[in-house]
Formats: sequence, structure tokens, C-alpha cells
Amino acid sequence: MTEMMRAVRLHEFGGPEVLLYEDAPRPVAARGEVLVRVHAASINPPDLYLRDGYRALPSEWQPHPTFPLILGTDVSGIVAAIGDGVSELHLGDEVYAMVRFPQDVMKGSSAYAEYVCVPASELALKPVGIDHVQAAGAPMSLLTAWQFLVDLGHDAANPFQSFPHVPVPLEGKTVLVNGAGGGVGHLAVQVAKWKGARVIAVASGKHEALLHDLGADQFIDYTKISPETAAQDVDLVIDAVGGSNMERFLNVIKPGGALFLVNPVGFSGQDDAAACGITVSSTQVRSNGAQLAEAGRLLEDGTIRVVIDSTFPLTDASAAHERASRGGLQGKIVLIAG
Repeated sequence: MTEMMRAVRLHEFGGPEVLLYEDAPRPVAARGEVLVRVHAASINPPDLYLRDGYRALPSEWQPHPTFPLILGTDVSGIVAAIGDGVSELHLGDEVYAMVRFPQDVMKGSSAYAEYVCVPASELALKPVGIDHVQAAGAPMSLLTAWQFLVDLGHDAANPFQSFPHVPVPLEGKTVLVNGAGGGVGHLAVQVAKWKGARVIAVASGKHEALLHDLGADQFIDYTKISPETAAQDVDLVIDAVGGSNMERFLNVIKPGGALFLVNPVGFSGQDDAAACGITVSSTQVRSNGAQLAEAGRLLEDGTIRVVIDSTFPLTDASAAHERASRGGLQGKIVLIAG
């Protein structure tokens, strides 16, 4: 007889109201997998895009999954069962992970639930000294910052460009982080500072005190002054916002510098960048338990920390998605499952 759990499921695409908290079959760990009892799961932009059916994409690229499906990639919880072939983890271990991303980007990785199965290779022990809420807020944002700025960690083909993304040395360099108050941005500020960079944080004014506290050397309030006029001679810009006119950042980067685009869709300044000797690069974040273990040591000793915008019970995932859709986040939104 199938064991059941509670989960947030989609039976159709749409707004936050289509997220339904209901009974669902409890998954069973396959070979190489671990069943995790979820204590917390965080919200990331791909969750919102999939809930909405990726309507911004051309129709031929939009998902056609089998409903119902369960959203969510980032989890922190406790090992509840272990599949065959897994020896490095034990029942009761506290763990965190980004689950099957980007493999399941178009059908959901099933983190908005009481239980989720996770490949053992994508799991790491939860850093001691932080709680499940902070740990759940870390994986996708921290891995994005890590893979852009520290170590790519894989040799998979790059979906955004013909060449692999290569992080650049940051010691003694000046790094500008656009969108520094958000999930990826506030961690990129801290990682760049840890790597020895001078960091300029760009965000709205409400984030200024926090970002200085996280190590930013200079703050630019983009609502009062455009960053391309307030900064100059920057070695690296990492843009965690995307959207229109990303090309404007080429004006602040010194020749031989780099522009890293977390969301490169719509960038059209390749020719201008090449003329200035500026490298423009992007990559797709990928699940990686070993990197989470390495980066987790920085969470454990307080070198970096995860900022939580707000928390919601798993039962109220629709309200959490409404908060995410309003924007202006300071850090991460986290669902508490128990």
C-alpha cells in the first residue's frame, strides 16, 4: 500500500493560486538516492517560471509535463531512508541540496513536500551552526555564486555560449555586483569579498546597511544614480538581474575585464565587448553536493551567511509565491515544512 505525505502540487499552470497543499504519494529512494524528510525548502525564480508554464518562452520551448507536479529544488532536512549503493550518508544525517537541477527544470524537482528523493551526489551535510531555514535558502543561490566566481565544477556543455565559463582571479580586483540585495547577489558579494576583491554593491537604498554589513566596500543606490555613471575601472561585473540594457555595464569595465551574466537572455553587446577586450560569459548552475560541502564550510564558520527575506509555512506556498512576485527581495524566501 502506497505511503502518503503532504505536498504542494500543480494540476495546471497559472498564478500563485494554482499551488495546492494536498496528499501525494511519498517517494521511495531508488539506487543512488536518499529520501530526505524536508524541514525547509526555498523559492527560486525557476519555481515561478515553471508554475506559470514558462509563458515567456516560445511555445516550442514551453514545458509539457505530466500533472500533477511538485515544484522546488532547494531543501534542507534529515535523511529518512537510503537507497542501494549509498554508503556515505546515514539515517538521521542533517543534509541540504539543490535537487536535480537543471535536469528537472521543466517538470519540477519536488522539494515543496514533506519528503523528497535526492541523488546522493547532490547532497551535503548541513553546515553546523545554521538552521534548516538558512540551509534551505543557500543551495541554488550559493552554487550560482560559486560556479560563476570560484569553480565551475563540471564539464557539461554550456547552453548559453560555445565556450566553457571560467571564473577569473579576484584577489586585489574590483568587482561590481548588480542586484546585490537578492538571493544570488548577496552571496556573490560575500564570495567575492572572501576571494580578496574590493566589492561595489548595486541595489535599492533599503539594502545599503545590510550590504555594508556583508562586506561591500561601496554601495550604489540605483534608484538615485545609474551604476554606469557612479563606477569606473571595474575588473568584473556580475549581473544577477538580467533584463534590458545589460550592455550599459560595459562602460564601467576596464579593458581586459569581464562581464558575467547570471541571466544572459537579451544581451546584445558582444561586438562592443570584443572591441574593448571584455570577456562576456555565463553558465547554467548545476547541482553539486561536493561544492555545497566546500562552500558550506564558509557558512559554518560565519564567513558568509544566508539572508532570509521571509518565511512561510509549506501550507501557504501560494502566499510565498505572491511575495516573490512582488520583487524587492532581501535575500531568500523559505517554506517551512516542519
